[in-house]
Amino acid sequence: MSNEKVLRDGKVIIGTKQTTKVIEQGKAAEVYVAKDADPRITLKIVNLCKKMGVKVVYVDTMKQLGKACGIEVGAAMAAIVNE
Repeated sequence: MSNEKVLRDGKVIIGTKQTTKVIEQGKAAEVYVAKDADPRITLKIVNLCKKMGVKVVYVDTMKQLGKACGIEVGAAMAAIVNE
């Protein structure tokens, strides 16, 4: 996953609470989940995405996902929001 893809695709929401909120509101176009994030957290999000029909894209590490989102720390998940 490249920085350009995430940043080009629109507004990015980073973090579990915010990602959950945009999925529940039906605003998430795509959700990125780090494979090395805590499964107790990511499983709920992945199931919510399935229920809401949102595409889930897996990224190898939280560090990669954070970097792709333009932040210096790791991110467990991020969502691309439909404006």
